Amino acid sequence: MSDLLAAFNQSTTGGTILVVDDEPINIQIIYQILGNEYQILMATNAAQALSVCKASMPDLVLLDVMMPDVDGWQICQQMKADAEIAAIPVVFITGMQQQSNEDACWNAGAVDFIQKPVNPSTLRHRVNNHITQKRLSDLLKSLAYVDGLTEVYNRRYFDDVLKQQLALKNRNGGELALLLLDVDHFKAYNDSQGHLAGDDALRKISLALKTCCHRPTDVVARYGGEEFAIILPNTNQQGAEQVAAMILKTIAQLNIPHPHSTMPYVTVSIGIAIASNHTMQTLIAEADDKLYQAKQSGRNQYIS
Repeated sequence: MSDLLAAFNQSTTGGTILVVDDEPINIQIIYQILGNEYQILMATNAAQALSVCKASMPDLVLLDVMMPDVDGWQICQQMKADAEIAAIPVVFITGMQQQSNEDACWNAGAVDFIQKPVNPSTLRHRVNNHITQKRLSDLLKSLAYVDGLTEVYNRRYFDDVLKQQLALKNRNGGELALLLLDVDHFKAYNDSQGHLAGDDALRKISLALKTCCHRPTDVVARYGGEEFAIILPNTNQQGAEQVAAMILKTIAQLNIPHPHSTMPYVTVSIGIAIASNHTMQTLIAEADDKLYQAKQSGRNQYIS
């Protein structure tokens, strides 16, 4: 929780804005107004705008209405129809003043519109407000996806991301690995050391998992109780096994005493599954089966 709040406080300053306009001089004007506070990206047509949005995920899009071929309203509608970028707020920049044009901006999915010629003070304040609102919305969404005890992602987030990553793999190809982990003899640890010590052990293990899975696309989630799940996009079997080996080593180095285990310290068992023609359910089932094999084979190991 504290990490998320700190990230929000840092994120309320700065940010990335995509300016979409077929006239470079208009982009230059906005850059002169906002360039000292924000990173400014540019696009001059619909294809560029959609491509930059997906590649850079800007915090806000400033979009001209009157564009050749595909107008701003259509660009905004295309953005809102794409789940990957639909949450990016759009503010129209327009010289139109008719009520029907304003209605078209709202109907297209914009959060606001600013009249041309742009007033620098108005632009700064509107942009600041919308980016702050976007960051707050992202924070609240993140809180809904975070496990309160361990501060890694929860089962709901895991389910959503695994579904998305499998869809991406099926569409674009590539590799995808899933790791399921279980803390060995955790009930015995709780019974002998107490639940407060058990909670503290889970927090330490969660932090260790995050240090082993540090790529932006890696997902560490609490799957339930003392079980954790890790999604590793663009990772083959060899890469997944390297991560698993690092996890075993890192958790052993925590040296959390466990007097009622086969080892003198807390350990984990890991099952690894590599996606091929799996559904979400069959991929989880395979990782769970490998986890069972790891536990049956003596624990404190991975099976792939």
